[in-house]
Amino acid sequence: MIKHFIISALAGLSITALAETEKPNILFIFADDLSYETIGAFGILDIDTPHLDSMVEGGTTFTHAYNMGAYNGAVCVASRAMLNTGRFVWGTYQHDTGPKMKEEVKSGRMWSQLMSKAGYRTYMTGKWHVKAKPADIFDVAKNDRPGMPKDFWSKGSADGTKPKHYGYFRPVDEEDYKNGWKPWDTSNGGFWEGGKHWSEVVADDALDFIADAKEHKDPFFMYIAFNASHDPRQAPKEYIDRYPLDRIKLPDNYVSKYKYQDEIGCGKSLRDAALAPFPRTEFAVKVHRQEYFALITHMDDQIGRILQALEESGKADNTYIVFTADHGLAVGRHGLIGKQNMYDHSVRVPFMVVGPNVEPGAENPAPIYLQDIMPTALQLADAPIPEYVEFKSLLPLLKDKQAQHYNSVYGAYKNQQRMIQQGDWKYITYPTCGGERLYNMKNDPFEKSDLSANPEYAAKMKELRSDLLALSTDLNDPLDYNDPVTSWKKAAPTKSKKAAH
Repeated sequence: MIKHFIISALAGLSITALAETEKPNILFIFADDLSYETIGAFGILDIDTPHLDSMVEGGTTFTHAYNMGAYNGAVCVASRAMLNTGRFVWGTYQHDTGPKMKEEVKSGRMWSQLMSKAGYRTYMTGKWHVKAKPADIFDVAKNDRPGMPKDFWSKGSADGTKPKHYGYFRPVDEEDYKNGWKPWDTSNGGFWEGGKHWSEVVADDALDFIADAKEHKDPFFMYIAFNASHDPRQAPKEYIDRYPLDRIKLPDNYVSKYKYQDEIGCGKSLRDAALAPFPRTEFAVKVHRQEYFALITHMDDQIGRILQALEESGKADNTYIVFTADHGLAVGRHGLIGKQNMYDHSVRVPFMVVGPNVEPGAENPAPIYLQDIMPTALQLADAPIPEYVEFKSLLPLLKDKQAQHYNSVYGAYKNQQRMIQQGDWKYITYPTCGGERLYNMKNDPFEKSDLSANPEYAAKMKELRSDLLALSTDLNDPLDYNDPVTSWKKAAPTKSKKAAH
């Protein structure tokens, strides 16, 4: 394990001074479907992530990093479009079409293009899922991948040995698991397509990029994006074997069915939700969590290779490393499997920063959005932050934990879910069916006790409803809460504005 790397580098030099002298390198490592709780150092889950743990030890962790939401079932599409354009969710909705994204590229507005203008050599590998070609906006792009590896929704066999939905609604029971899909079976394709596991390919490419960067004087910006830990959750067998089912604990907020699953778009018609059987069973949830943890640990080992190569390159002392993910994942919490919900396991992600003069082993509880890394990188690069970039740089928070950032966190999923988190409180509303949820996140961090029907909190409910409506207006949310179906059909996102929330 690589411990405490970079933490003593340039110890007497402030972040601002560094930006004004020698431009730092930036290594951005991005995971998929990775909940905030999946880092072993956080002590929430029994999971092995020694290399990510080293980032927690060696840098500052933003403990409350969120994704703002999504306008379609592929939550990563919105997350990544926000990340690369710098716009909030509804401004991104307006621009997230092929022609408009091409215009973004033509105008040089994408994150990597702005880094290039600042004098950086830019690299990219792995999951992209943005309506632009990486080769058009990075100096070097290799093995850019689609949103997910091929799944097994429509596979089957004439003799019935593999059912039509092979890889879904599984495992029904132990016998079904014994005879069914296996995550280490390379004949299933998916992460194994091409002969080598995609996470290993990403690490291989990153090592090539680091070697190439040694030959150039320009600072580098690397965008290293794993498809892991997205389904199909495939990993070598030795990683599955590290997580026998008796090591896997059932989530304490496990239920067999979420009350509003169909009304909020998380029923059988949602691809992610259909990975496990309905109703959920303890056995199925444990198997899915086993495969989830194994894929994460396998990715962590690949990240270890990247960190080691960076250290050996001689570039580490002047490199900021950021690790985060596009959103989280339920994997059995609340009776849910996917990420299309407003619970912390799905909207909150790990977010660690290691680099020159970043405080080691520190935590910052300020609410942030993961996309804040885009303007942060620009500021580190001593590059101007364009007016259209709506997210905020984290440098003030890295220098002063008490710095002001966002007053509240907003979340959205299509026209079916809205959320505001403010202080210790989270309020969720389901506009199309009228359902509501209220949680005290300080007393109930795993959101097990819904307080919305408790008359004691009627005033708090009213306050948060009002604040959510105001924030929705501020963010140009196209939803009319009084007519969520018609307003969504007619929605035509307009130019969003900056919001001081």
